[in-house]
Amino acid sequence: MEAHNGSAPLNFTLPPNFGKRPTDLALSVILVSLLLIMMLSLGCTMEFSKIKAHFWKPKGLAIALVAQYGIMPLTAFLMGKIFRLNNIEALAILICGCSPGGNLSNVFSLAMKGDMNLSIVMTTCSTFFALGMMPLLLYIYSRGIYDGDLKQKVPYGGIVLSLVLTLIPCTIGIFLNAKRPQYVRYVIKGGMIITLLLCVAIMALSVINVGKSIMFVMTLRLWATSSLMPFIGFLLGYILSALFRLSGQCSRTVSMETGCQNVQLCSTILNVTFPPEVIGPLFFFPLLYMICQLVEGLLLIAIFRCYEKIKTPKDKTKMIYTAATTEETTIPAPLGNGTHKECFPPTASLPPSGLDSEGNS
Repeated sequence: MEAHNGSAPLNFTLPPNFGKRPTDLALSVILVSLLLIMMLSLGCTMEFSKIKAHFWKPKGLAIALVAQYGIMPLTAFLMGKIFRLNNIEALAILICGCSPGGNLSNVFSLAMKGDMNLSIVMTTCSTFFALGMMPLLLYIYSRGIYDGDLKQKVPYGGIVLSLVLTLIPCTIGIFLNAKRPQYVRYVIKGGMIITLLLCVAIMALSVINVGKSIMFVMTLRLWATSSLMPFIGFLLGYILSALFRLSGQCSRTVSMETGCQNVQLCSTILNVTFPPEVIGPLFFFPLLYMICQLVEGLLLIAIFRCYEKIKTPKDKTKMIYTAATTEETTIPAPLGNGTHKECFPPTASLPPSGLDSEGNS
């Protein structure tokens, strides 16, 4: 019941007491705090009526689920075949491709001016469907790669916990937006500041915890795979949405949700399935994937923001020109005798003075 690995990792050991040190505990606490604060802030941008609309007309939601559970697992499977990865590497990439619903996509959707209601609904639904879809996809794609039963390795408790940690703060934020909208801007601004500070702390602790061990996973093939997978997800997610005529806002949201994977869930499955001496440096593959999807997501956001700055002046000029043209057409044009045409509908003329309504003097 193990994966067949043709190239076992050499000279690899995890840092001493990995996962049990104070810095590991601090990192776990900060990650949970970050998730709660981030979801509270994002919940303040949502409205019950718009969430309900996505469920009543689930076109965008259905396209997103097809993209997440169709594009990414297949892409991960094909990456293993194209780059001729050994079974352990192919399995690690496949598990990552079958783990949708990462919360990083919600932040990217906000930065891309996407539909936040659709983004949170997608994250919630994809996490919920993961309870059934992950075992099915892992069973389908892992045949011939892994002799054991990966369905038993899916951390159902962790998926449910992730669902709870997403829904509760989001619901609080939605209620706050509905009942106390005057506080929303302060919550969002404060949440974003705290999120940035926590992200800096997470990066620092990650470097301290992992150390040089991640260098073992930075091979050319794994770099190429980790770089291509998010890019393909972002690209095909957007193309699929455009083909089904979703709005630009919804298409950007589906794109971000498709390309971003739940690396925490992937790490948990790898940790539960294999001991470190078997999986070796691939224990850190989810971290490598997170770096790639973070860099590519930020690059897409920068490109989108630059495009908006270039496009906006042209749109403003067009709006001003259109408004001026409309104004000119509504001004009454002078007639030859110095009078003006009426802008109002004609009314019945009054009878000449001195005559009554029957025409009698």
